[in-house]
Amino acid sequence: MGTGTLRVGIVGCGRIAGNHARALQRVPGVEVVGCCDPDLIRARDFAAAHGIPQAVGSVDELLALGLDACTVCTPHPVHEEVVLAAAAAGVHVLCEKPIAVDVAAADRMIEAADRAGVTFGVLFQRRFWPAARRIRAAIDDGTLGTPTLGEVSVILHRPSQYYSADAWRGRWDTDGGGVLMTQAVHQIDMLQWFLGDATSVSGYIRTHTHGDHIETEDSASAVVAFASGATATITATTGANHNLGNRVTVVGATGAIASVLEFPEGREGVNEIWTVPGELTLGTPYSPDVHANLDVADVNAGLTDFHTLQVQDFADAVLTGRAPAVTGRDARASLAIVAGIYESSRTGRVVDLQTAPALVTTKETR
Repeated sequence: MGTGTLRVGIVGCGRIAGNHARALQRVPGVEVVGCCDPDLIRARDFAAAHGIPQAVGSVDELLALGLDACTVCTPHPVHEEVVLAAAAAGVHVLCEKPIAVDVAAADRMIEAADRAGVTFGVLFQRRFWPAARRIRAAIDDGTLGTPTLGEVSVILHRPSQYYSADAWRGRWDTDGGGVLMTQAVHQIDMLQWFLGDATSVSGYIRTHTHGDHIETEDSASAVVAFASGATATITATTGANHNLGNRVTVVGATGAIASVLEFPEGREGVNEIWTVPGELTLGTPYSPDVHANLDVADVNAGLTDFHTLQVQDFADAVLTGRAPAVTGRDARASLAIVAGIYESSRTGRVVDLQTAPALVTTKETR
């Protein structure tokens, strides 16, 4: 590794990879030296579009370029393969969410990174919103007190073209799940960041709207219990005709309520509700004048600044030897909740998350 410089490669050149390229190129001391994709033409087009010197067709070829670190933008089930290869090569890795599609895979990834002594981070850029950090700080300093109740609301619109544009989307074997795995995992990560260790979950998944295009769920509801005694609900869909965005709400032991709302989707989250005495905020964000049914490319573009903050944090973690803001173990926690909801829907039982259930990625999950 050059002094204060990271040579970085991008694995996978799909939609979200553009955010990674833009974020990496904004961070001082980071040099993007290459990208790879099984579709070499796509890799070359991506490299040309982003001024990346080299484009190759495999992870092994990319790692051979002498990388210090890589970012992973592949379909979810491929994350494990890439992280294991990077760890074996001694390359630090920042992986897109979700960490994997089953808890056992996440454990193997974490173990491989630990064994190799490489930094392993997972991208949950919404944690870098000032509004989200304000809630975390208010929990830590006692303003909210210990969280007693939480709520996740993910009410999104996705047209059928969103799923048909990429053959891997909406399939158990290539996507690993639907709205919970791909969209709501961000808010589930934030929920467990606020409320702590989850201990059990009960839930249902359904496919109400997009059944002609996907085999995974487009709707889900769940109840989660936490080690602190707190409980929370999760509601998620991509089948709404109007996108109401994402909200995470926390009620603390002091009685104060705090929320972080992302509306329209892709806009920086705000503390729409904040009932700390003397600091009352009650927002009214919805309006027919707001264009909310945005293309996913526009949603991703709106999050680039926060991708950049997380990439910057990751680069600093690698260079200084500290842990990144979101570790593989952190990301495992949100995956375990998602996996638990799938298992509960399949079996009709409350799932004890201490046993770390494996995700059942078959149609039987429905």
